[in-house]
Amino acid sequence: MYAPQTTTMAPEPMMPFPALITDIKEEAPGVTTYALEFEDTAVRQSFTFQPGQFNMLYLPGIGEAAISISSDPGQPETLLHTIRVAGNVTQAIARLDVGDVIGLRGPYGSAWPLAHARGLDIIMVAGGIGLPPLRPAIYHIIHHRQEYGQVTVLVGAREPADLMFPGEYDAWREQGIEVLPTVDRADDSWEGRVGVVPMLFYSLRPDPRKTMIFTCGPEIMMRFVVYEALARRVPKERIYLSLERNMKCAIGFCGHCQFGPTFLCKEGPVLSYNQIEPFFSVEEF
Repeated sequence: MYAPQTTTMAPEPMMPFPALITDIKEEAPGVTTYALEFEDTAVRQSFTFQPGQFNMLYLPGIGEAAISISSDPGQPETLLHTIRVAGNVTQAIARLDVGDVIGLRGPYGSAWPLAHARGLDIIMVAGGIGLPPLRPAIYHIIHHRQEYGQVTVLVGAREPADLMFPGEYDAWREQGIEVLPTVDRADDSWEGRVGVVPMLFYSLRPDPRKTMIFTCGPEIMMRFVVYEALARRVPKERIYLSLERNMKCAIGFCGHCQFGPTFLCKEGPVLSYNQIEPFFSVEEF
């Protein structure tokens, strides 16, 4: 169990605070949501974040991982992080239980441009583990529904069991948000759409003069989302992507997450397509 130094003073950029795991929920095979609360009351009460930002989760002797916040920004006292097991840190987190403590520092990075999206229609496109970084934006829109136009959420997964947060779709629909899920491979219980998520654009007729695109997921999926959006004449500066790279320090010091001239931990992870167009098709080595 991790118990780093506790202080009520503002942390240094690299200093984690202890956070208690208060709940663990399996979302899909290999994907779990962890509810975390800072042990320090002052830190817990002062912490805020914007939809699209991430935290660094730390386990001593193992390392850190950059994990997007997937909870309601209007209730920052409890932070949700939806984690897919992929490396040493996430494997170690998967072995933790309720009551264990983990180090947390953040939030870091840029956010979804919800202020600039006021009065516009929004199309959110998520594939794989891409919905958790978008969910805080959905919560924000629900809390300020009158400020936005038509909101559509396109959600894709390989199989029905891999869909993120399906139990929330009806509640989102009740708030005037259209939710269109699709899967690559259906099973006997699936009655919805079958196909890759960019194909859902074929059923949409967005007005390019007042539409903004938010997308997160595998980069190959996001490339096709960009192509579909551009084909519908949505301007490049209103297409936003959340990018993932190997983030180590989260403050632009180590250089691991450099993407062209950009450090994704500082200028990203949310960037507009016109910012990254020259580098978006370059493979990561």
